[in-house]
Amino acid sequence: MSAADLAWTDPSCPVARTLDLVGDRWSLLVIRDAMDGARSFTEFQRRTGIARNILTDRLRRLTAHGLLARRAAAPSGRRQEYVLTDAGRDLFPVIVTLRQWGERHAFEPGEAHSTLVDQHGDPVPELTPVGADGSILDTGTTRVRKAG
Repeated sequence: MSAADLAWTDPSCPVARTLDLVGDRWSLLVIRDAMDGARSFTEFQRRTGIARNILTDRLRRLTAHGLLARRAAAPSGRRQEYVLTDAGRDLFPVIVTLRQWGERHAFEPGEAHSTLVDQHGDPVPELTPVGADGSILDTGTTRVRKAG
């Protein structure tokens, strides 16, 4: 499925286009679990609790939009598995940012939650956008330049 096959919510806005592709709860949870090693339909369903028909739809959409690819699973090759494409892996900072926002705002102080750690077991540092000069960027230091 190409961009021309979609009716975009806001054709010139990258945020709107991204949300049209992955903006529902289930799509992002499937991507999250693919990043955490899930490959099979059964794994995605077990991890998310998603209904089979919804999972089938999300896997189809994510594959059609080039975020996941289907391939024959080893060793038999009879089953299919889903793997992240480069575009799917490019969502990693988005997932990390959502996770970090959730850690700050979706839990009560002291409430237990999972933690993303690096290969050494250290918590992943806060992702903060910075400008070319290294200054921290936020809503007060950026603006949108409209297309056209």
